[in-house]
Amino acid sequence: MSDAVPPPVHPRGQAALLGPVEVRSLAEEFGVRPTKQLGQNFVHDANTVRRIVAVAGVGPQDTVLEVGPGLGSLTLALLDVVDRVIAVEIDPNLAARLPATVADRAPELVDRLSVVGADAMRVMPEDVPGEPTALVANLPYNVAVPVLLHMFAEFPSLRTALVMVQAEVADRLAAAPGNKVYGVPSVKANFFGAVKRVGHVGRSVFWPVPKVESGLVRIDRYEEAPWPIDADHRRKVFAVIDAAFAQRRKTLRAALATWAGSPAEAERRLVAAGIEPSTRGERLDAAAFVRLAGVS
Repeated sequence: MSDAVPPPVHPRGQAALLGPVEVRSLAEEFGVRPTKQLGQNFVHDANTVRRIVAVAGVGPQDTVLEVGPGLGSLTLALLDVVDRVIAVEIDPNLAARLPATVADRAPELVDRLSVVGADAMRVMPEDVPGEPTALVANLPYNVAVPVLLHMFAEFPSLRTALVMVQAEVADRLAAAPGNKVYGVPSVKANFFGAVKRVGHVGRSVFWPVPKVESGLVRIDRYEEAPWPIDADHRRKVFAVIDAAFAQRRKTLRAALATWAGSPAEAERRLVAAGIEPSTRGERLDAAAFVRLAGVS
């Protein structure tokens, strides 16, 4: 897939973005020691954060939800372009310091920033000011998929997401049926919208340097959902997906036996949904899983 980047959005604020020296200096000033537990790898390359903002396609009409802003590298680039940034940060020290960093490096933009000190896996619409239209984030590798799915499930106002994740996770999210890495993340992401892998990010733009490469993934929510996405329906569909891939080497007739109650009942439901019982889960798209979940 091409890593072509659209023309950059012309910034309105001209924030002074962070480089390697500034990132290390802020970390030292704040007493920050990046932790593996929180998946903290801070971007220190201005071109990379500008590229992320460009690929996200956000502009003055957008309120962006940023998860894990860290020291503020991506936050500053977003504030240059969008109407408002709502930054969700679990580290209380970083959450408290972010407004000061923005005030220092882009004082005319600080009123566009709201910081929410919270766990992104638990944050809800009532916890944030306004209705975010886009998710743009460098997601911690260890919780990237759960956070992404939580955001789309709980924030119906989100129209799009552009996330930087571990390269292998990016491949899984964007994989098509039949691909060897197609699995639970692929199907669940496609439940909410169209998923594309839109770029690669090397290790050298982070501090500390991670042991893995990163990838950019974009999800555009369906303008008109092809199926119900309410919580009850989503739980039913996701239960089928989880069961189908728990034993991915088995045929769906066998893999779904516990979920359905018996192999015979699994076969009946599969046939009713127009799915060959000898098929494996990796061959089904999101629409097929939705049909199957709807059979009683």
